[in-house]
Amino acid sequence: MSISVLDLFKIGVGPSSSHTIGPMQAAHDFVLDLAARKLLGAVRRVDVRLYGSLAATGIGHGTDRAVIVGLMGQRADTIDPDFIAPAVAEVQRSASLLLAARVAVPFDWGRDMRLLPVSLPYHPNALRLGAHGDDGVLFENTFYSVGGGFVIDEAQARAGASARAIAEKPLRHEFNSAADLLAICRRHSLRVSEVMLENERAWRGDDETRAALHRIWKAMRACVARGIAHQGGVLPGGLEVRRRAPALHAKLQQREVGRNLISDTMAALDWVNLYALAVNEENAGGGRVVTAPTNGAAGIIPAVLHYYMDFQPGSSASDVSDFLLTAAAIGTLCKKNASISGAEVGCQGEVGSACAMAAAGLTEIMGGSPEQVENAAEIGLEHNLGLTCDPVAGLVQVPCIERNAMASIKAINAAQLALRGDGAHTVSLDHAIRTMRDTGRDMLDKYKETSRGGLAVSFTEC
Repeated sequence: MSISVLDLFKIGVGPSSSHTIGPMQAAHDFVLDLAARKLLGAVRRVDVRLYGSLAATGIGHGTDRAVIVGLMGQRADTIDPDFIAPAVAEVQRSASLLLAARVAVPFDWGRDMRLLPVSLPYHPNALRLGAHGDDGVLFENTFYSVGGGFVIDEAQARAGASARAIAEKPLRHEFNSAADLLAICRRHSLRVSEVMLENERAWRGDDETRAALHRIWKAMRACVARGIAHQGGVLPGGLEVRRRAPALHAKLQQREVGRNLISDTMAALDWVNLYALAVNEENAGGGRVVTAPTNGAAGIIPAVLHYYMDFQPGSSASDVSDFLLTAAAIGTLCKKNASISGAEVGCQGEVGSACAMAAAGLTEIMGGSPEQVENAAEIGLEHNLGLTCDPVAGLVQVPCIERNAMASIKAINAAQLALRGDGAHTVSLDHAIRTMRDTGRDMLDKYKETSRGGLAVSFTEC
């Protein structure tokens, strides 16, 4: 599996990469396939079946709405978030769907949108789409949304693709473990970001890669700015969760920071918290975000990178690309050897992976050695092991929003600890990733993005 940095960092919409972006992409791919088979004109009805975790939390995560706009030909990386709600409302009102933005077909929401509380064999996030003609089923396919917006279909799953939703591509420095990565760095006297940049040449030139990463950073900054500039109010979904980023930003702008160490430290933490809250409130509201590596963990990497770029004297554009390249190296290892899907391994796969990625990126641009980068990533992941995914009411709000703020602080501290050492440590990143995989396998399904355990149940029982 050859994973590009641009596979891990993708521009999309909230609230979930696996439950919103992935299903939207699957539906879009389905109508493209219909068009390629010259079947669009023969379609008389389409039906949607959501399984497993997509069924359990699909309403709160907007999976049903995402599939509808995907069937209309929309893509997560280009759709206007404001298009979704009125478009879906019109489908529900008119009982008609404009398939691929070209062919109007009947769509009875109660009959054609079914949420089925059973799991299919290959992954907890499954959906089956069917197109029906005058004489029955014209074409049907099953898709699996395997985390971070990655999607595979039934044929790929049967062929053993599973979470490996990326095709093999020859890379200059292939690595499948942190030990491999460190050996490459030593052998060629390269930093982690340099290894990744040379690997990206399999897809594009260096200038194009750096330009693409700066577009990603621009989208991250825009998300923070929108979250801060919002007029406040509560997030959609019924939990009445207040947006806190606008008020916190106003307070921080007014506050005079004292010169004692405690107040200075608290001030820095406040800004990191602000950045993370702003992103995840935008995500919860269905706004435009960047998977990093998922939507549920989308605030951590922007918060830590913002923190560095805003407060580190002499920070530069090259720091942005080096940070993201290094973070992607760690995300690649997590995806290859465990999972970044909350429905598969719990929130340790989302927030834990993002924390490790952010810690590694910060260590890299702070001048850390490859060994210190690996150490920082291990610390960040180790202290999120066992983290459950238990969203209250199936919404990516509680505990998800604050969890991103907490993990951002952990990532900074992980980098600090690693930079104060020499890179030598007892538990390797490979051990931590393997433990995340095994812990996810042992974790009860009710703690993996189903809203049937943990805080999701405790909150409703109170």
